[in-house]
Amino acid sequence: MSNFLFSPPSIDDLIRLLKAWRFWTLGALVGALIGAAIFYVSPPPYSARATVLVDFNLEEAWPQEADRQQFFYLEREARKLEDIALSDDVMQAVADSDGMTTGNELRDKKLKLSQPAEGGWHFYAYDYETRRAQRLASEWALMFAEKVKENVANSAGLNSFIQVDATQIENLPVERSVSLSSYLFAGAISFLFLSSLFVLFFSLPSTLSQKERE
Repeated sequence: MSNFLFSPPSIDDLIRLLKAWRFWTLGALVGALIGAAIFYVSPPPYSARATVLVDFNLEEAWPQEADRQQFFYLEREARKLEDIALSDDVMQAVADSDGMTTGNELRDKKLKLSQPAEGGWHFYAYDYETRRAQRLASEWALMFAEKVKENVANSAGLNSFIQVDATQIENLPVERSVSLSSYLFAGAISFLFLSSLFVLFFSLPSTLSQKERE
């Protein structure tokens, strides 16, 4: 049994697999249909995206050309801003505005930060209701921008040259967090893999061999 499981496939096995192209092509189609069925029966949550423009004003903060210092400055300040975005104060403020979720639940399950560098910071919120996803993303972006401005004004650890502006907090784009095409692809690949294993490990002879005929 162990020799059968761990031995490499023979030429005959590979030929049988190639000859079964109709079988695993049909399997890929069936797998894609199963993926589509899963998508519509149990769809993934919606994803809404808000955007906050972050400008470190590097030219004013570091007027001399010092690439190494500029790099560490950007990295340091970006980490500070990221900590603010995921801080307990910001999370709890968003949770209070939602009235249904705790800050820890938001941080762990509902919210995701993308592009923590200079430029547009994207604030993603996930929920099975489109309006709630939009509201969470919008509130998070607003709370972040307000907290950063407050820290800059009070000189609370952030460079005074940093500027933030919530540029997209209304009419937020919403889409499924995982697309239908991903479900189709995953279903087709999975079923194709299982079909290939079936063809390799289970031989279904359709005709008698010459020896059996004699």
